[in-house]
Amino acid sequence: MADKHQNKSTTAGALRGAADHNEAGLRFFGQWEMEKAVESFQGATRADPDNPEYHLNLARTYARSGNYHEAMRSLGEYIRTETDENVAARYERLFSSALDGVEERLIEKMRDMDMPLPQIGKGIQMWLEYRITLGRKPLQVQKPELWAAGLTYAVVKINFVEIAPQKIAEAYGVGERGLREKYRELVATLDLMPADFRYFTGDENPLDKLVEAAQLLEEIYERFHES
Repeated sequence: MADKHQNKSTTAGALRGAADHNEAGLRFFGQWEMEKAVESFQGATRADPDNPEYHLNLARTYARSGNYHEAMRSLGEYIRTETDENVAARYERLFSSALDGVEERLIEKMRDMDMPLPQIGKGIQMWLEYRITLGRKPLQVQKPELWAAGLTYAVVKINFVEIAPQKIAEAYGVGERGLREKYRELVATLDLMPADFRYFTGDENPLDKLVEAAQLLEEIYERFHES
């Protein structure tokens, strides 16, 4: 009997530990400390391997870090544990080699606009990360061309390409208002920024210079205040 109670106590402790790891991971994820987020979510999945939420959070973190191989592996574990068949089926489609409607229109229209292949690839990558990061929230894709237009606009904005949103909307046959709505949703979900390292295709990223300048300023400030 003592062993039985001890096992129950250990299990309860493991579940509490998993929840603590997951909470820490969410905090690190929000602060863009991805290595720490990965470690935390890994701890959560080890302590409670049958909780789908922890596997999904780990997949989201890998995707944001650009490690799509590990993201897909974690998604496989998530699908194994997810009890909602509709949500699991949506993620299972990510393992298909066939293009979906959004990707088909994205490739076709970005080519028509003479956008370079690397930027087209970034648009496809962004759509994959968005679908992973969305989690259990419903994904409505009644108009694939609208999502494709929003993705194109996001890639254009991140890479400082001079293409007006009206031109993008016309190319996809959608309204500019709807395009901007999808763009804002992408920005909010993926925490996009100008020259975002995940989707910037230029040789020199201006954000690198800003980071270097900030570090230099901090060093100058510290030396100034040295006693």
